[in-house]
Amino acid sequence: MIRFPLVLAAFAFAVPVCAQEPSSPLHPSPLIADYGPIADVDVSDRLPADASFKVAFDLAAAGKPDAPNRGLVSLARFLNMHVAAGVPAERIGLAVVVHGPAGVDLTKNVFYGERHQGAANPNADLIAQLQKHGVRIILCGQSAAASGIARDDLLPGVEMALSAMTAHALLQQDGYTLNPF
Repeated sequence: MIRFPLVLAAFAFAVPVCAQEPSSPLHPSPLIADYGPIADVDVSDRLPADASFKVAFDLAAAGKPDAPNRGLVSLARFLNMHVAAGVPAERIGLAVVVHGPAGVDLTKNVFYGERHQGAANPNADLIAQLQKHGVRIILCGQSAAASGIARDDLLPGVEMALSAMTAHALLQQDGYTLNPF
């Protein structure tokens, strides 16, 4: 038979002691300071002095209505960490092909708010920052049609492709590699 005071004492000692969280190794980058924090890494091999990148990402997961889409933040991180490692920004070509539920994350506030109880699109500033650094943001036209998204619903500079498959094929023909999330 377990006695009630003994059970209470066991729960009291089972509660973890709160320790102070270690400080995060992540810090903002001067390139896109508000998005994509990076860590300094002691790498085994430095990047070649002539390194350049043409990378396409694929994004289908929608973000939460109160924060930028994590996939889009990853693009900022890619830019930030490679520029911090010495690769000139002009030698980094990025594109993201967006399809499925993530398509709504590329829309103007009016459309976005209709889908998210009047919320403003938390991705708008990030998308503008990415485009300022040459990132192509391409929406799958098939997903857009299925979601009721017209070209006029898209944030400025967002491209509409026939399909995600088409966009990836064309990017690959242009020398982009695919970097899955």
